[in-house]
Amino acid sequence: MTWIKLCGTTNLEDALISAEAGADALGFVFWERSPRNIDVQTVRKIVRELPGKIEKVGVFVQEPVERVRQIIEETGLTAAQLHYVNRQDEKWSVGNFKKYFVLQAEEPAETVFLQQKPATWVNALFLDSGSRAKPGGTGKRFDWKKYKPLMGNMHSNGFKLVVAGGLTKDNVGEAIRILEPWGVDVVSGVEASPGKKDPARVRAFVQAVRQASK
Repeated sequence: MTWIKLCGTTNLEDALISAEAGADALGFVFWERSPRNIDVQTVRKIVRELPGKIEKVGVFVQEPVERVRQIIEETGLTAAQLHYVNRQDEKWSVGNFKKYFVLQAEEPAETVFLQQKPATWVNALFLDSGSRAKPGGTGKRFDWKKYKPLMGNMHSNGFKLVVAGGLTKDNVGEAIRILEPWGVDVVSGVEASPGKKDPARVRAFVQAVRQASK
């Protein structure tokens, strides 16, 4: 069953709608330049109301290890999604939370990283269509077929791959068919506006993923 993360959660109503629809994880963005940015106090309140089975993921951009750990502890989050950090820093191996590293599909150097064996403490890799100017939530997909030849090597190296970037209910089935990822991550494809979920789109997306995973 494909793991589903709905990102850019900014309020309790959307969080509960996403959980009820069948999401496996919710994402909370701590990057100040994002229109979906959320503060620590609000996240703490939302997390308290969510079912224990839902994974709560903090999204961080170029944040130092110590700051990420602090926010995880203060909010009760269970995982960190890390954009543009030093992936070789052994400090990330410490802490009782999952670590998800984000690779930018349009940056050639990332392909080299995908051919390496990940550290044992890396729980999954996200392949996204972002950039340094806009690390996520671009609403644009990358070339899935370009990465298909690497999938066999990634699986043999023990990667868990999560596909992100420009996913919608209409194309997520194709992404799953081509890349056979462990999980998918969506934000703009289930929103009415940046930071506000569309309940119908949320339910339709989850249903499309479940259908494609059969």
